[in-house]
Amino acid sequence: MNSEARRILEAVKSGDMAVDDALLRLKTEPFEDIGYAKVDLHRRVRQGVPEVIYGAGKTVEQMDGIIRAMGKNGQGRVLITRLAPEAAAELGKLHPLDYRAAARVGVIGGFPEPDGLGKIVVATGGTSDIPVAEEAALTAQVLGNAVTRLYDVGVAGLHRLLAHKEDIMGASVIIAIAGMEGALASVVGGLADCPVIAVPTSVGYGASFHGLSALLSMLNSCASGVSVVNIDNGFGAGYLASMINHMEAAK
Repeated sequence: MNSEARRILEAVKSGDMAVDDALLRLKTEPFEDIGYAKVDLHRRVRQGVPEVIYGAGKTVEQMDGIIRAMGKNGQGRVLITRLAPEAAAELGKLHPLDYRAAARVGVIGGFPEPDGLGKIVVATGGTSDIPVAEEAALTAQVLGNAVTRLYDVGVAGLHRLLAHKEDIMGASVIIAIAGMEGALASVVGGLADCPVIAVPTSVGYGASFHGLSALLSMLNSCASGVSVVNIDNGFGAGYLASMINHMEAAK
């Protein structure tokens, strides 16, 4: 059961919330139609995490309307991914936006205190993978996770990764992000005793085919416990890592 629904039921059980108030929360309209978007208001109740705005392709006016609809319905924290710097500058005039340019991520409402089971480690093969890694790390932080960043620890200098064995062994989830041949995920998967989420990036020379080579390498990993998300999908990796890191806490 997701944590939001559990919180509602626990509040009723403890007497902190009236049955009618809980019923109202659960009966709230599932979405609000604002013409160009149908804002999902029940996603937090269904999945434990509210809707996230994908900024690419949306105008500032559209994002502003979605944010206002979310706020009107009690969503105080909003995550916006793939937000261009120009759009962020304009949106920042309308809302208290914390914009992280490297990741193209915007956050309204700040970061919560971590409430996951342990820490999520985000590791990259190289410095060029950091934009995707930051999208993953910031997503995980917005969703209430403690994150440790290990950047530029690829297999071209394996000693750099091995210098962080304590972080690797102590993680509850690891996100391994790499382009080129994508070997980092297999190496991490062979060291760690926790789930590893592999993220191929579009970093690399011609034969890497904009991340396809890394994607296929990660899909063919011989290390057990490695799952793979799409090319450059830092958000998807951060979201999945958060779900894993909150599994027991949601019981």
